[in-house]
Amino acid sequence: MNTLLLMIVCGVGFIIAYHTYGRFLARKIFKLDITATAPSRELEDGVDYVPTRKGIIFGHHFTSIAGTGPIVGPAIGIIWGWLPAILWVVLGSIFMGAVHDFGALVVSMRNEGKSISEAAAKYINVRVRFIFFGIVFLSLLLVIAVFGVVIAAVFTGFPSSVIAVWLQIPIAIGLGFAVYKRGANVLIATAVAVAGMYLCIAIGGWLPIKLGSAFGIPSTGLWVIILLIYAWVASTLPVTTLLQPRDYINAWQLFIAMALLAGGVTVASLSGKLPLVAPAVNTLVPPNTPPMWPFMFVIIACGATSGFHCLVASGTTAKQVAKEPDSLFVGYGSMLLEGALAVLIIICVGAGLGMALELGDGTILTGQAAWQHQYGTWIGAKGLSDKIAPVVIGAANMMGTLGLPQIVGVTLMGVFIASFAGTTLDTSVRIQRYVVSELANDLKIPYLPNRWAATTFAVVTAAGLAFATGADGKGAMILWPLFGSANQLLASLALLVITLYLKRKGGLRFLIAAVPCLAMLTITTSAMIANEIKFVRDALDNPQEWAKWLLVAIAAGIFLLAAWMIIEAVIVSVKGCRTDPVEDRQVQA
Repeated sequence: MNTLLLMIVCGVGFIIAYHTYGRFLARKIFKLDITATAPSRELEDGVDYVPTRKGIIFGHHFTSIAGTGPIVGPAIGIIWGWLPAILWVVLGSIFMGAVHDFGALVVSMRNEGKSISEAAAKYINVRVRFIFFGIVFLSLLLVIAVFGVVIAAVFTGFPSSVIAVWLQIPIAIGLGFAVYKRGANVLIATAVAVAGMYLCIAIGGWLPIKLGSAFGIPSTGLWVIILLIYAWVASTLPVTTLLQPRDYINAWQLFIAMALLAGGVTVASLSGKLPLVAPAVNTLVPPNTPPMWPFMFVIIACGATSGFHCLVASGTTAKQVAKEPDSLFVGYGSMLLEGALAVLIIICVGAGLGMALELGDGTILTGQAAWQHQYGTWIGAKGLSDKIAPVVIGAANMMGTLGLPQIVGVTLMGVFIASFAGTTLDTSVRIQRYVVSELANDLKIPYLPNRWAATTFAVVTAAGLAFATGADGKGAMILWPLFGSANQLLASLALLVITLYLKRKGGLRFLIAAVPCLAMLTITTSAMIANEIKFVRDALDNPQEWAKWLLVAIAAGIFLLAAWMIIEAVIVSVKGCRTDPVEDRQVQA
């Protein structure tokens, strides 16, 4: 298939979906009300609850949910063929992922900006609050601990990205100060900040930084420590100081990167240099590759649907959206943009990689030979650098058709990936602080609801997991095999809460969330059972390795907790409820 046509069809499909299905959800299903007082105004505190312009909060939300997910997931998932990957990304984003994100944002905004865990307690019962908290806390613990390693790996593989990523921090602080303290024109301030960011990228290309070991701690461990300290500071500051402006300028970095990729697709396609070299459906997958069902739907998460998104929507974003109608653009629109990014990544690895792949001995492979060299083995079992290499190479090849040198394209993509991972780390620590504070308040634990104490707890627990197996900071990797299925399980449970919220509004509108919920529950149940069987076999083959037994126990625990929550939800749904029309308070019948 022609890559340019593929990109256009998918892009137009997303635009049509936003203006039809998205608006239908906003007007008929959730009935957004411009006169409703948003939590950002009702509870404004200048730290977490801050009413924010739609464009700025869109930038924060999008960069927080994206991270490396829509990059790494499609880069792995294309091994089953570009056609199933594209179909899952496009249809999943429109009918599942965007409904999930949008719904979680609206439900949270109508509950004082509280987390989806608190919403679960309200719309199901108090018991499920602790079940949901447990699953959310573990998911965020993994994200925080692992993303430190992810960023460390990017810094190691792309040393030219180090200066650029760190210098974004003073640029973001300056942008926030100029806009919020000095009333600077947003457009002009944005242009200056983005120009400064790209100047830093150029400086990073000239001055790459490689961190060595110190005090017996290798470079990855040192980076994890540095990043967790930074995340503690960033997550206790007011959102307008660093979080918002950094995410906002990173969003512009994304827009520019996507424009360059789209331009590369256009030029390369029109010149006949960009055929799809990946198979449409790969019937000859490498040995050890898991079956497409259900694992493609778990591996390609952020580009289609992802449970982590509900944590951002009901964590930081719901506390900053200025008015209800903005949630359509922020919640539904950002998910479709992430789907568009995933489509471009699929084209990068499915076509751009085939333009040229230089091996270590100087040999240059092209076409299907280049693709097979990268995907002749199960790429999901490889390290992060091997997983993102096809994306970086393919993107640099396509950008090269616009006249950008290969090293510039590689540097741009390296900074892009590291920056997005960094925004996810910042947001995850802040959300974990919210989770810890809410739970401490519910349990009436003194001092822990304090933002400094809660943030310290979030960072220290992540550090404990990161260094559980040694000084390299990679301890969280022992539990990382859980994340894919646990993340999609979280999406299923969030959709379940949204379903019950809509069901209590009356009519059949709840089916909008119920159908995706049932689909995701089927997918994640299949994946978790298959994973648990594999974990048990690995543990029996290596009974002396405690980490494998820990993986078995935690996976089983998450599955049982989720089953318990689902049973509780079914009981409540069967019993029915009545709605207090004044306060939107749900009372069990």
